[in-house]
Amino acid sequence: MTAASTGTVLDPIERAALQRRTLRVLASGQVVGAAALASAVTVGAFVIQGILGQNTPWAGAATATVTMGTAFMAQVLSRLMQRRGRRVGLQLGYGMAVVGGLTAALGAQTELLPVFLLGLFLYGNGQASNLLARYAATDLAEPDERSRAMSRIVFASTFGAVLGPLLIGPTERAGQDWFGLHKYTGPWLFSSLFFTAAMINTALRLRPDPLIAAGGVTPAGAVRTPLRIGATIQSISRHPQARLAVFAMVISQVTMVAVMAMTPVHLKLHGHEGVSQYVVSLHIAGMYAFSPLVGRYSDRRGRLATIYVGAGLLVVATLMAALSGDVEQLLFPSLWILGIGWNFGLIGGSSLLIDSIPVTERIATQGVADLLMSFCGGMAGFASGFIRRAFGFHILATLATIAAGALLAAAYSARLSQARRAPDPVSA
Repeated sequence: MTAASTGTVLDPIERAALQRRTLRVLASGQVVGAAALASAVTVGAFVIQGILGQNTPWAGAATATVTMGTAFMAQVLSRLMQRRGRRVGLQLGYGMAVVGGLTAALGAQTELLPVFLLGLFLYGNGQASNLLARYAATDLAEPDERSRAMSRIVFASTFGAVLGPLLIGPTERAGQDWFGLHKYTGPWLFSSLFFTAAMINTALRLRPDPLIAAGGVTPAGAVRTPLRIGATIQSISRHPQARLAVFAMVISQVTMVAVMAMTPVHLKLHGHEGVSQYVVSLHIAGMYAFSPLVGRYSDRRGRLATIYVGAGLLVVATLMAALSGDVEQLLFPSLWILGIGWNFGLIGGSSLLIDSIPVTERIATQGVADLLMSFCGGMAGFASGFIRRAFGFHILATLATIAAGALLAAAYSARLSQARRAPDPVSA
């Protein structure tokens, strides 16, 4: 057996070659996975409006349910990865997303809201897998190259995520014309095909497993520790930079989800449904397209600087959204900047988390961090519909500005404290 297959120490050349192969495989999975998520989640609110009425405050439940599924499965999949490796966990996540897409299609077609929401919850497995894939990219990376490795995977999502919303119209028409389905059923069926491709790609090509090769799985026969989310959160709280890292990930997700979830609804209510898919597509381009530059910036300038920039961009974006009113043109740059700010916050926070936690605790911590990020994002998506209905889209965006401002203040304070001590380290 090779060193890679047994989890023993790899020589630098073998390690570098395996890392390059791992990044290629993960990037391929991200492309199709992101296309699936973007194409279907964009119309989730429209399905709920079709069932409950155009003015229902429950439209945000679509995004919220997907992110809740992501939150739950991020922890479950990370624990499975700790025992069995990345491949098994990612393969299961994508497979469950296929089931979720088919279930959501059934719910949309029959207009049964519980069935649709169950499908969305299972569909969240795909997002959980896509998020955990960014950590898989760092398993074999050198400490000063972790952000760049992570950014390559996030960047790969650009192609699928931008293409996904643009496929909504064709897949809606295909479902109607070819199969006689409801308008919003087709995107869910086609997204299941995308997730099937991601699952096959992972199952066949992610060999050797990067986490096993890096020696990061629990040895066979070892006593399995019970799932203690509270203990892991306490472990995070003992490291000040880890606390900031999770805070950055959570706030970036909350502000992005809250504003993004209600933007299509806001546009539709103002008679601009036709442009919503293009606004979302540009937003998703901002989320992913600049990842290589963000990763390089994080490795060179430090994690705190990256979080600081991200928080500033989130403040600018949410302020623009709050001031947009019914001028849909202003939402194009607003949602684009919102995506870029999220990218800075995610990459900066995720990299800082890896740097701040001992290697023996990383896998469990990654799962809990993604759980908190997705859970809070889900709550934001759920509440966004009620806030928009009660107070308006501008108040929702203003609340997001306040949250982003809190992150900006926390990052600024951390940078001041760092300046008094030493430069931002990129630790092993």
